Amino acid sequence: MEDQAPPVTVRGAFGRRDPDARGYFGEFGGRFVPETLVAPIAELEAAYLDARSDPAFEQQFTSLLRHYVGRPTPLHEARRLASALGASRVLLKREDLAHTGAHKINNALGQGLLAVRMGKRRVVAETGAGQHGVATATVCALLGLACDVYMGVDDMARQALNVFRMRLLGARVHGVDAGSRTLKDAINEAMRDWVANVHDTHYLLGSALGPHPYPLMVREFQSVIGQEARAQCLAQYGRLPDAVVACVGGGSNALGLFDAFIDDSAVRLIGVEAGGEAIEAGRHAARFAGGSPGILQGTRTFVLQDDAGNIGATHSVSAGLDYAAIGPEHAWLRSSGRAEYAHVSDAQALEAFQWLARTEGIVPALESAHGIAHLRELARESSPPELVLVNLSGRGDKDVQAVERQLRPDAAGQEPSL
Repeated sequence: MEDQAPPVTVRGAFGRRDPDARGYFGEFGGRFVPETLVAPIAELEAAYLDARSDPAFEQQFTSLLRHYVGRPTPLHEARRLASALGASRVLLKREDLAHTGAHKINNALGQGLLAVRMGKRRVVAETGAGQHGVATATVCALLGLACDVYMGVDDMARQALNVFRMRLLGARVHGVDAGSRTLKDAINEAMRDWVANVHDTHYLLGSALGPHPYPLMVREFQSVIGQEARAQCLAQYGRLPDAVVACVGGGSNALGLFDAFIDDSAVRLIGVEAGGEAIEAGRHAARFAGGSPGILQGTRTFVLQDDAGNIGATHSVSAGLDYAAIGPEHAWLRSSGRAEYAHVSDAQALEAFQWLARTEGIVPALESAHGIAHLRELARESSPPELVLVNLSGRGDKDVQAVERQLRPDAAGQEPSL
């Protein structure tokens, strides 16, 4: 039964579980923007709500997902990984096999089509690990849009391959040498660009963050992940998983997976944050472990900050998880008790990076390796879940050189232990 792969049928792409009229999920979300962006944000919201109710827009989006992105992505049972971890059964949703190598293409494509619909001819974006930047540059090349991507210079150094890929695709990549020189600062610069050029430019935000309608819009463009995974699990295994797991930076890949299982109360929703070097100020990016409610870059959510509200420094071996805030819908899911959140360290993620490569022949993104690492904790529970589904949000080609630097003694010949 598990070896069969019947066609996947999913519901429509849009229009489920909206925030309230002000853009809040419970007490989290909203729209905190300068006056110059009030009208552009209102225009974006109106355009998105109109587009998602238009069957022609949905058909165009879903057709490109199938014929350009390569969806549906497969669901793979990782038997050797499960055996090595002492787990029951582990399923991997293979977003790493989507065009450009990560889930980011789903949202970039949706927003790119929306930009064209709005008459915008230029796109600006931010990126941390580079995958959103690559996805955005790809979509802009496909649709004939000018593309400018902002990236912290520290992230550019550790993701040099993706910087070259963006430029190869025709994007202009701007290094940001301010603040922490990572994702938060790249978002600041992208938003400044947008403020100055709103007449012809769309800001293609890469995660379920920012002012309303971005958290809603990004989650809906990513919801195809969970729709497919749910249908595939039922078709291939005749049941739903006991738990679904995903890494969480801003949180788009996790929300894309969680979305289809929200109403299935027996399915645990587990997000995994970056525990970094230690849960100490400036040494991690685990917002629920060390943060508090606050406002950052347009939304109210959980933020790493000091008692005076100053945004704290962050650290993660993974550039895509190295951010001081989490998406507001995640904050709401946690406060409501519907989802649970854990964190794993840099060392655990690096170990998981190797586990998956050596047991399944799959090199994961360092972001995704955080979700894989948490499987060991689940296996140690007194009543561990029997069937776990992990979103493998991206592939690890971009991270190989960074991991080699971290594991240089092993790279020189000493075998790392599994």
